[in-house]
Amino acid sequence: MKILSLSFVFIFCSVHFALSQQYKTEHVFIVTLDGMRWQEVFKGADSSIFIKKKYVKNVAEVRNKFWSPKPDSSRKLLMPFLWGIVAKQGQIYGNRNLGNRMNLSNSFWFSYPGYNEILTGRIHDMSICSNRKENNPNKNLFDLIKPKVSSVAAFGSWDVFPYILNEERTGICVNAGFRLASDDSLSAKEKFLNELQPLIPSRWSAVRYDAFTHLYAMEYLKKKHPSLVYIGYGETDDFAHEGLYDQYLYTANRTDMFISQLWDFICSDSVYKDKTTLIITTDHGRGNGRNNWKNHGRQCIHSGEVWLAVIGPDSPPLGEVHGKNQIYTSQIASSVLKLFGIDYAKNSSIGKPVTGMLPNVPEYFVSSSKTKVD
Repeated sequence: MKILSLSFVFIFCSVHFALSQQYKTEHVFIVTLDGMRWQEVFKGADSSIFIKKKYVKNVAEVRNKFWSPKPDSSRKLLMPFLWGIVAKQGQIYGNRNLGNRMNLSNSFWFSYPGYNEILTGRIHDMSICSNRKENNPNKNLFDLIKPKVSSVAAFGSWDVFPYILNEERTGICVNAGFRLASDDSLSAKEKFLNELQPLIPSRWSAVRYDAFTHLYAMEYLKKKHPSLVYIGYGETDDFAHEGLYDQYLYTANRTDMFISQLWDFICSDSVYKDKTTLIITTDHGRGNGRNNWKNHGRQCIHSGEVWLAVIGPDSPPLGEVHGKNQIYTSQIASSVLKLFGIDYAKNSSIGKPVTGMLPNVPEYFVSSSKTKVD
């Protein structure tokens, strides 16, 4: 009887220790660059495209700023934070030239279905098949995580995000499109941005400039310190659709700088430091070649090819992931849920966490004491 009791105590203590030591992450930031191709992320500026004057206003300027005959150098010129910090301290997935593949599981290959997949984890979801401003019926990360944390926040340049996140159901305020900051304790900078944004007309009717999205987000983070944050930058996709490859590159470079500023803030803030995981990805890819790079969608081959970067206290520093393995965008949500201690395991409609992104935990540890996803 004593042996049985001691065995029980040993098992109980072992399980309790494993659970208590599971993760350091208390906050998660998800950042997206709309329609950013994996080709530029991993190889830098494409010389077969930027030599065409119909796509680039000043070829010499783009060449001098972003191009090197070595892809490893070229990509660092384009996205210095991604390759200078994340590649050394975190993980980057999706370089197909190294046999590492990442794809959308949805077959539409445009924005609303892509964001739905990122934020809900639903596999092969056919319920979201347009970019129309219709409330998303699927439960997302904000639905599931909001009850467990003190604050959540979402910011986006595209004015469809309130519908993608189903603001009406989740009860969160999404600062997206041309919305102004509206909480009860506006900072001096937020008041200034509220005055400035209406005075600077965007070139697009449904997308504001990413600088406003970024600055609104940074101000809110300093005040409220939300635990789950989504930031959706949009200019990369819109400049690509216009065929402005130079502006597509400049925007990617600028967004990399925005994300660097975000990470610097995370690392210097007492609430977030050493307790925050940052996830960077895209909603869809684009086509290959000198003309198809502008487009995406079901009829545009290769535009379902995407990429993922992760940095945080629980993600081993794997760097650029090699090997013939396949991951999907639908796996991001369950990886985030796992960090917040929510059981993804019994829900077959969402993808499983990305292997290697987090330390492995025996399945019974996860399912024995976690909240089940409906």
